[in-house]
Amino acid sequence: MTFGEVVALYPTDLQIPAGKTTVLIGPSGCGKSTILRLIIGLLQPTNGHVHVAGGGDNLVALRRQMGYVIQDGGLFPHLNARENVLLMPRQLKQDEAAMNRRLTELCNLTHFSMEALERYPVELSGGQRQRVSLMRALALDPDILLLDEPLGALDPMVRASLQRELKEIFANLGKTVVMVTHDMAEAAFLADMIVLLRAGEVVQSGSLDELRDQPAEPYVNEFIDAQRSLVQL
Repeated sequence: MTFGEVVALYPTDLQIPAGKTTVLIGPSGCGKSTILRLIIGLLQPTNGHVHVAGGGDNLVALRRQMGYVIQDGGLFPHLNARENVLLMPRQLKQDEAAMNRRLTELCNLTHFSMEALERYPVELSGGQRQRVSLMRALALDPDILLLDEPLGALDPMVRASLQRELKEIFANLGKTVVMVTHDMAEAAFLADMIVLLRAGEVVQSGSLDELRDQPAEPYVNEFIDAQRSLVQL
């Protein structure tokens, strides 16, 4: 994937396992978010292709099979929490009763207060906004969930709490999850597979134990050693 003279992602052969959580990790500018945008079709690769098992050629239909949470949530400030979550179901003219049932299910799943649905994003805490973003991504019950640094802007206590909730949600839903983070401890806690990138290339993929005990090159050890929080693992 190139942008003019800039190579965002070098030739890459990466298979994402279905029904598992894959975490893309690495320094800023290494290609993590580019991979998410290629998966959902916001970018078309300069060369090569992206294949989604069970997906057709209709890009709009394919995107509806995916839920996408961008950095900082991306909520519309002029819509309250309920309106943000139900944006796509209303666009598709779903039945009102069915939408309300789905909304209740999502509030229970994410531990979001039904009373807070009438609040606007500016009236919600950071953790609440992330829950609303996650509910919006799950509103159409997609097969694939893409999350781009979903917890990056939160303070450590809220972040730790949401990490535990996300792990529970991922386990309960059994969906294919691809998540971007800078935090190796977060990756180790949530991931079935970790993909470490550097400068547009995959350096190594596998479990934390595989990366730590069988590093593909010295950079893997250097990256892990730089993550002080891993002393807890």
